[in-house]
Amino acid sequence: MGRDLTYINRLLLRYGIYVYDKDMGNMLKLMEMEIRELYQYGLISKEEYTEAILILRQRKEG
Repeated sequence: MGRDLTYINRLLLRYGIYVYDKDMGNMLKLMEMEIRELYQYGLISKEEYTEAILILRQRKEG
């Protein structure tokens, strides 16, 4: 895998979405919300969604 928040930022930027917040916790929550919406609307694949959510969860935990 070896991907990080850069992967998620690039994924979001593909759709013109830029997420920034001073608080890292808030930023991760906003990113997760955006990723979920992209997946719900069928704009990203299941693999992209799963990988992005996994990265976000790992980042939140540690």
